[in-house]
Amino acid sequence: MKQNFNISLLDIKKAAEKLRPILRPTKLIYSDYFSEMAGAQVYLKPENLQVTGAYKIRGAYNKISQLTEKEKAGGLIAASAGNHAQGVAYAARKAKVPATIVMPASTPLIKVDATKKLGARVVLDGDCYDDACNAARKIEKKEKLTFIHPFNDWDVIAGQGTIGLEIMEELPDADYLLVPIGGGGLISGIAIAANAINPKVKVVGVEPFGADAMYRSVKARKLVTLKSVSTIADGVAVKKVSETTLKIVSKLVDGIVRVTDTEIMEAFLVLLERQKLIAEPAGAIACAALFDSKLNLKGKKVVALISGGNIDVLTISALVSRGLIHLGRVFEFSVDLVDRPGELVHVAKILAENKANVIKIVHNQFESVERIKSVRLTITVETNGFEHIKKIKDALKAGGYSVENHKN
Repeated sequence: MKQNFNISLLDIKKAAEKLRPILRPTKLIYSDYFSEMAGAQVYLKPENLQVTGAYKIRGAYNKISQLTEKEKAGGLIAASAGNHAQGVAYAARKAKVPATIVMPASTPLIKVDATKKLGARVVLDGDCYDDACNAARKIEKKEKLTFIHPFNDWDVIAGQGTIGLEIMEELPDADYLLVPIGGGGLISGIAIAANAINPKVKVVGVEPFGADAMYRSVKARKLVTLKSVSTIADGVAVKKVSETTLKIVSKLVDGIVRVTDTEIMEAFLVLLERQKLIAEPAGAIACAALFDSKLNLKGKKVVALISGGNIDVLTISALVSRGLIHLGRVFEFSVDLVDRPGELVHVAKILAENKANVIKIVHNQFESVERIKSVRLTITVETNGFEHIKKIKDALKAGGYSVENHKN
């Protein structure tokens, strides 16, 4: 299949040879849970287990390994929300070249520290990748550095395309590949490789609703710059893709699915709880697309790419808490009790009868406006979904209590 791009399957195979000594194998993992849920044969490509915790090492290393001595002489610079930063820092260290990385000020500390530990100088600037990129371009000119773009670069795209090569070698009859989209370099490389090997395979991109620059650009048939980005998936929070990646996606990608932050949290929880895999939110978005019935994956062989797993413990805790609430697995509410003996026991009995396991209870006599007459009781319980929550609320109301939801 002639694709008329600056790279071919041969370039991707050459990149694979360069990368072979440094990459960890990330063999496909069959998922019983996602397969049953989607009615398909679902495999996961766990790039969260890759060197530096994400796929980005592939493109960064392939690019830096091909720089001339002149290009490396002054040092390298890159802009990144985290994973490209670590890829560039790792590859620069291997090449014994100094690297500067500009990251958004909101970048999780785990990504900042990991980048510094790989020997890079880190500059924090801006609210998102695009802001950091603008700042990096200024430093590039001022200090005469070589810029390593995270997605608008053919050598980077070829490096990312090695994932498509590996998937098709392991599962040549795959029907669907679900791939996250940020700037589009990852899906561009995978689409070039996969379509060259098997033109029948469908490559589908996945973006958050709050950062859907590629979706809007494909629809408009021109580059669209988002006014702002808002998503828990910081790794794909890009305001503008590139002409290069838009061209490839428009020609080779079979569709783009948008997912909500709630669906991303649900995918994150499933990966953690069922698959024992930790993914960052951006790394989980391809799995979030498996919840979309419009994809019609019934009976198909599907590969969902987990693109990264660089996430700190505090963020994991917050995602678990929020995710459980959104899924109806945890219910937090308040009731006002008459301030007399036995009322707390009565509420506890109702909860026990309805199999609501109490996680936390706060009995606050000073929170109520009318201290003498009533007391505010705040309870968090473990539940089995929204039907169970409704049953608990109905039982409490039948017992004479007015229920105030906290986060549902």
